[in-house]
Amino acid sequence: MSEALLARTLEHLRHLVAFDTRNPPRAIGTGGIFDYLRANLPDFSCTLTDHGAGAVSLLAVRGAPTTLFNVHLDTVPSAPGWSRNPHELLVEDGRAIGLGACDIKGAAAGLLAAAESATGDAAFLFSSDEEANDPRCIAAFLAGDHGFTDVIVSEPTRCEAVLAHRGIAAAMVRFRGESGHASKIRNPMQSAVHQALLWGGQALALAERENHQRFGGLTGMPFNIGRMDGGIKANMIAGEAELRLGFRPLPTQSPEALHAAFAALLPEVAKDYEITFAGPTLPAGDTAQAEARRLRARDFAEALELPVGHAVDFWTEASLFSAAGLNALVFGPGDIAQAHTADEWVALEQLQTAVRHYVRILGGRA
Repeated sequence: MSEALLARTLEHLRHLVAFDTRNPPRAIGTGGIFDYLRANLPDFSCTLTDHGAGAVSLLAVRGAPTTLFNVHLDTVPSAPGWSRNPHELLVEDGRAIGLGACDIKGAAAGLLAAAESATGDAAFLFSSDEEANDPRCIAAFLAGDHGFTDVIVSEPTRCEAVLAHRGIAAAMVRFRGESGHASKIRNPMQSAVHQALLWGGQALALAERENHQRFGGLTGMPFNIGRMDGGIKANMIAGEAELRLGFRPLPTQSPEALHAAFAALLPEVAKDYEITFAGPTLPAGDTAQAEARRLRARDFAEALELPVGHAVDFWTEASLFSAAGLNALVFGPGDIAQAHTADEWVALEQLQTAVRHYVRILGGRA
């Protein structure tokens, strides 16, 4: 039966990959891929919601489940270097190759196949805005009276249950100087670009001082100044500069405290520090809450007979569910190393393993 399930999974994946759900440009509507999902979940009660700006969610429920599967359907834009049409699935050499096959339409295809094979209670939340740094779908779902206690969030984890990952934080800093001729610069702080460079060195040193922090196999706090703009030319003192930064806190680290520490390093003339994105850690909460939630998630994984994997560096929306009080873990087919790449692929063996777990969890036999 597992070969038949794999064949059916690949058939679903072929259709899902063919739908262009790249994000940006956030042009995803309520038809297309969502029509396909509803057509292939005939015994589910489906609620389709358009949250605007390409954020669409579909909640499909059969029976009275307490566990929710969450899968995002949007993909990143196709990376340079694709050797073929990214929206045509190619199956060869034990791989399924196509945009989103690994991250994470392979899980969606597997759940559709599992729901056909197993007839137990089930609940799927499909969303389309995970890659946008604007999680409207999950926020709206959690704001409602959903009734679920546990959630399995689909991301490529090599079919292991991931119980912990870093948070993600981003900010924009604006510096203001005093324009003038570069032959008459009075002090380094007159230049907004000089301010940005000096602050950047202090911020890097602050981040390095966090390298002793540990949680669940993760070490330190990655910090990156990803972009800096400002000034006009070499003989003009820069009157304005802008810098964008990001860091990945560990569970138990406070992003708010870290933002405050970075902002405190700014000179008085540049107190313009704007937080642009904040994603909590998994598990969410302070030290005691995070450890308690991690243990609950481990019990959940063991009850589902899922192998438990190591903590990961990448961020997932499982943290949003955790912060809202749900018992959350991350699980799905594929390896994150194949995500967001040209000729993205997922191993057929991974799809097969994932579907076997899905069928068992949904009360069937694979």
